[in-house]
Amino acid sequence: MKKLEYVLFLGMTDEKRSQRYILDALIGLLLAIIVTVLIYIARLYPLIPNISFLYLLVVLGLATVRGLYAAVIASLVSFISFDFFLVPPVFTFSVSKYEEWLALFIFLVTAFITGQLASALRQRAEQALMRERESRALYDLVNATTNETHLDQQLDIVAHAILNNFATSGVRDCALLLPDEHGRITLRASAVRSKDALALSSDELRTAESVLRNGRIVDFHGEPGSDLKSPYRLSRVVNGEKHKQRYTRLVPLHQGQRVVGVLRLLMADGGRRFPIERALIDESTDLNHQATFFWTFLDQAAAMIERANLQREALQIELLQRTDVLRSALLSSVSHDLRTPLSSIKAAASSLLQEDVDWDEEARKSFAVAIEREADRLNRLVGNILDMSRIEGGALKAEKEWYPLDELIHDVLGHMKDVLQGRDIVLQIPDDLPPVQLDYLQIDQVLTNLIENAIRYTMPNSPLEITVEVVDHQIMVSIADHGTGIPPYDLERIFDKFYRVSGAKRKATSVMGTGLGLAVCRGLIEAHGGHIWAANRPEGGAIFRFTLPLEKIKDAL
Repeated sequence: MKKLEYVLFLGMTDEKRSQRYILDALIGLLLAIIVTVLIYIARLYPLIPNISFLYLLVVLGLATVRGLYAAVIASLVSFISFDFFLVPPVFTFSVSKYEEWLALFIFLVTAFITGQLASALRQRAEQALMRERESRALYDLVNATTNETHLDQQLDIVAHAILNNFATSGVRDCALLLPDEHGRITLRASAVRSKDALALSSDELRTAESVLRNGRIVDFHGEPGSDLKSPYRLSRVVNGEKHKQRYTRLVPLHQGQRVVGVLRLLMADGGRRFPIERALIDESTDLNHQATFFWTFLDQAAAMIERANLQREALQIELLQRTDVLRSALLSSVSHDLRTPLSSIKAAASSLLQEDVDWDEEARKSFAVAIEREADRLNRLVGNILDMSRIEGGALKAEKEWYPLDELIHDVLGHMKDVLQGRDIVLQIPDDLPPVQLDYLQIDQVLTNLIENAIRYTMPNSPLEITVEVVDHQIMVSIADHGTGIPPYDLERIFDKFYRVSGAKRKATSVMGTGLGLAVCRGLIEAHGGHIWAANRPEGGAIFRFTLPLEKIKDAL
């Protein structure tokens, strides 16, 4: 029979159960004799014919306080002592009257029934109290784990909860082992010892992996005479007698058909009744109700682990989806923008190589300028793509050094003089502007992208205004144009990747951007510890501002 495969886990040990039975028998015997002595000394029977109700009070009290066994012993002892010491003829078990036999029989039946009912009520009350405690423990577990977001903290709560709730059943330590991303079993939480102090043997780790694969419980039993001060030096017993003092049990955590982890229990006082397999739980017994409570605890832990796994998988799926969307958007956006300058370079180079056409010096120069301009545009486009990938991967770092910002602005305007032809550039830079810690190439790219963006969406002869000022220990740079401005609902989104302002009017000679320039600007400025934003000017046009932290040279040193 499978029920014979139970191992001692929960409930009372056989030795303690025997001690309780002996104590109940002694209490029932003693109380029944005391009542008999009182009735005999006071000569209350047959003066009070119903004096036997005193025995019923004793039986009722014992059934309520100690249980049915003590009540039955008290009933039998009361019946015998009442007959021997009080019913005539005394000091014999014979009864002279028929009425006395009937009274004794009624007393015995009443005592049994009363004890049975009182004991049943006591058991029901204890079960109700036990279920209330179990419900409270499960509620506290769910509430505590829900308030934590990190899986290791949740597992630590579960390990301590199992130890606290089942310490009286022999649990001395509880640890949780979970597979990592490579499938190797790892220790994630321990109730008594820290994860660093608890070192599992290679045999335990291999067996835990086997439990994870097969979903079956495995016990490790310590060697006789081993000291509980070193409870983790345990070995698996294949043949031989199990050590009854301590052992370690590896329990699989099932979530449906999957095993999501392994529970490691260090047990002491091995005489605990608990089914070695979950299918052996018998709902009809109170002891197995405790086992059901234990498995319910494990179900909560398994559900929590599975929820964390699902969240991690959902995050990975979302990341893959976003990566796929980004890849598609990048391909669709960049394919045209890469082809355009390449086509221009190809056309200019092919024209120069035509042998049947005698190009003059001015025409050759215009072709060379076109090739250089489109190559620069292609270089900036590829640079934006690479910088955006670094920003997304968190690999972008600013190599800061002290540099005058006004000189950097003049350098940017110098290498952009070809695209700025015909425009008035209004500069407002204070003479006492202090130097700033910045990455020259990155801030150069920010200014270049912002100026190109202004050129793309304004008329060829409209002026640009570049202002630098010190505001609240920061240097703020503003680039303003005289275009049509930005729709209010686009102001917060224009710095997103691949986002283009809907319905925006560009000049006829400009090319639609990839939607990466402003996103790169935001990433570069934030890498410097600054902030970038856009707004509409009251007099018309848009203005882009960004800030850089202003530090004193002596503080930086």
